[in-house]
Parts: sequence; C-alpha cells; structure tokens
Amino acid sequence: MANRALVAGVDSSTQSSKVELRERDSGSLVDRASAPHAHTRWDPPVSEQDPETWWEALAACFAQFSEADRARVAAISVAGQQHGLVLLGEAGEVLRPAKLWNDTTSAAQAHDLVARLSPREWAGRCGSVPLASFTIAKLAWVLDNEPHLADQIAQVMLPHDWLTWRLSGEHVTDRGDASGTGWFDPVRNELAPDLLGLAVGDPASWLWRLPRVLGPAEAAGPIAGEAAAALGLPDTLLVGPGTGDNMGAALGLGLKPGDTVISLGTSGTAYSVSRTPANDASGAVAGFADATGVYLPLVCTLNATRVTDSMARWLDVDPAGLAELALAAADGPVAPVVVPYFDGERTPDLPDATGTISGLRTDTSREQLALAAHDGVLCGLLDGLDALRSAGVDTGGRLHLIGGGARSPAYRIRAAGLSGVPVVVPHDDETVALGAAVQAAAIATSTTPAEVAAAWPLGEGQTANPPPGVDGARIRSRYAEAAAIALGP
Repeated sequence: MANRALVAGVDSSTQSSKVELRERDSGSLVDRASAPHAHTRWDPPVSEQDPETWWEALAACFAQFSEADRARVAAISVAGQQHGLVLLGEAGEVLRPAKLWNDTTSAAQAHDLVARLSPREWAGRCGSVPLASFTIAKLAWVLDNEPHLADQIAQVMLPHDWLTWRLSGEHVTDRGDASGTGWFDPVRNELAPDLLGLAVGDPASWLWRLPRVLGPAEAAGPIAGEAAAALGLPDTLLVGPGTGDNMGAALGLGLKPGDTVISLGTSGTAYSVSRTPANDASGAVAGFADATGVYLPLVCTLNATRVTDSMARWLDVDPAGLAELALAAADGPVAPVVVPYFDGERTPDLPDATGTISGLRTDTSREQLALAAHDGVLCGLLDGLDALRSAGVDTGGRLHLIGGGARSPAYRIRAAGLSGVPVVVPHDDETVALGAAVQAAAIATSTTPAEVAAAWPLGEGQTANPPPGVDGARIRSRYAEAAAIALGP
C-alpha cells in the first residue's frame, strides 16, 4: 500500500494554490494542501499578480506533505486560471506583473480587434469573440501602453504554462487553455497567425515566442532538477501538459457530452462538454476546446462569490451567516433584485458596468437582500446555460454545481429552485485539482484521461432537489427585467 505510485494535481487559481496527492491507479485521495497567493492587485479594472507568488504557493503546498509521500509522486499536472498574460525576457525573467482574466483595462483593445474582423469571423476562426478578458486583448494592451517591452519579450505564456515551464523547463501549453487566447483554432488544433497579427502586427516575429501546443496525452517532459529539489520531488517525475481551470474541472467531474456545470468561484462559469465545436457570433458563448480532444463551450461571468461576500460584509455577517439569512427569506413579488455587475461584466460584455439593487422598499429586510444577492449570481449563470442551448449545445445531461460557492446551502438550494432540476454537488469540492490529477495519471500510465476516469470514482455527490414553492420562472423574469435596465438603451 505504502509503495503505490501517486500523482499530483495542482489547481492554481486566482486567490490560492491547491494540490492533491492521489493514488495513481485508484484515484484515492492521500493528502491535500493549499496556500494563498500574495502580491495581487485587486483594483478593478486592474487585476494583476506577480507570477512568483504562484511558485511560492506551490512550494508551500508541497512542504505540507510528508517526505515519503513526495517520493512516490510519478507525475504532476497543473490546471490554472485562464486567459492571464505572462511575459518573459531572454533570461526567463518576468517583465511585468501578469494581467489576470478579470483585468478589464484591455476593453478598448478587444473592441478594436472585433472591429477589424467581424464577430462571425472571429467565432468561426477561434470559437470565440474576443473580450477584455482574452489574452490577445491583454497582449495588445501591453503593446499599446508599454511599447518599450515589445523587443524584450522572448516568451508569451498563460499562468498554467508558466508553472509547467518552472516545473519542466519546457515552453508548452495545451489546446484547452490555448483556446482562450484568441490566437488558436480549436477545430484545426493549430495556431492562427493571422488572428495573432491583428494584435501584434507581423505575426512571423511573434510565433516563436508562443508555447508549443501539446496533445491531451503528451507529457511536457521530466521534471527539471531545480524544480525537483525545490519541491522535494523525484527527478524521474513526469510533467503533464496541464490545462485551464475549467477544463480541469471537467476532467475531475468525468463529464460526458450533455452534462452541464455551474461553477461558483471568484468568477462564475456555465459550460458543457460537446462533441461538436461552438461558434457563437453573439460572443456570449466561448467555443473552447477541452483537455481530452473535444470541446467545452462556456459562458463566463466576472461576478460570482465576490458578490455574496460583499453583501455579507455590508450586512455585517460572514458568508455562512448570509446563507442563513437567505434561506430565512420569504419569496415575494416585491422582493429586491440584485444585478451583480459589481466589477464590470464579461457576459454581457460590460467592462465598465456597476451593480444595481432594484425593488427596494422601506420594509425590505436583510434576509431579502441576502437572498437577492444569491439569486442575482445564479440568474446570470442560468442565462448562460440558456445561451449554450441557443448555440446548439446539448445540455440534457446532469447539472453539477461546483466551486467554493457550492459549499453554501443557499447556493445549492436556490440553484435547484431557480433551474427547476436536480443539482449534483460533488463530494470532492476540489474538482480542478482532481482533474489535474486525472491528467497526471494518464501521463504516468501512458493512457488517456477517459481511461483514468473509468477507473476512478468521479462525479459522485449529493443531489439538491428543487424545493416546493419556488417560482423560478418568475424570479428569473424579474431578474431579466432588471438586467435589461442595467444594459441601458
């Protein structure tokens, strides 16, 4: 038992790193650790982070594991926050803080990119219409606002690419995360130089700066000696290609085509695994690739649990107390409505928007405000599931609720009530790290993520059923009316 090989799955998110050690063959959890990310600037519309904090957090996680367990790790993979832009110089130095997914300073560059190529052409070429969050817009922003860096840039990376590079010394990425850049064609599985050129000018002088795109079962290589020593890992360990956090969660859930997910973290996402690509010219649905070879059409909102965290602060309770208030509220036709565009919004594309609370009365209660905050977040994401259906995505399978917000009983019960269908909440709430471990196991055993998923108990959880007396259609209709006002003429 003690000699069984392990794999490590890493979730490098916006606020922290989490690592799970699992048995390679059975998927049984052996140990897990987490460490916060420091050196972050949260000052919307600016959101930046020093990449070194990701490595510090990763090292802090491995320091929490026993030497015996670290010695048994055969492979590691990283699932990281999508869209972030990391720029390195010739010596591998970080040239500026990484621009994160929720940095919206590049809104003007995104609009310019769409003006230069129609939304339909963008969607047809890379599956998505660029928004401020996309990496291509962030790179254009840097070249517009910090042109002195242009000639210094030797390597362009996503956050998970940078960690894979620190682990292996290889400048690589995967198709899942690459599909969120704006310069990768997920159908042809290749870079799109002409799209890149819209941001940088001559693409020939930039293609060599981009990472090589690995296949779903292709290892980045063995761990670098310096990384092995720093983390206390064997020098025989293999490093997987890694992927984006949403793609990692899909692996960790063992999603099948038609299954859907609502993820409640700093941001919110709604997505489904699909055998066919999506190309939504409206820009609502991002036609991402997944980490197995098919597709992961997805809708993302910038505002999720930070909305309820803010409401909790205003009402002088903690998030658990806010959930209690929400569940004590009575639904009614004159209840307040929260449109949660607190830090701008990605879907709909409103980078400069602010949130609104409508329907206030002198007798509005703290309980009603708590409930409205939860409902506002969920209504936006259920609209995302509607957008997936409108784009032709099969959503007829099971609905899963994941992320930090899924721990809240208020989010669980209201998700079932507003959707009108049972909601599965996985027993293992670290689905991103679990998915990275699935990929690491596939690399360690020279198999596929699907074969690993068949051997591991993935996707099991509790089911929240729609409670009686909740008129989800009416609540969502009132939300739609308030959101339409927020959209303006």
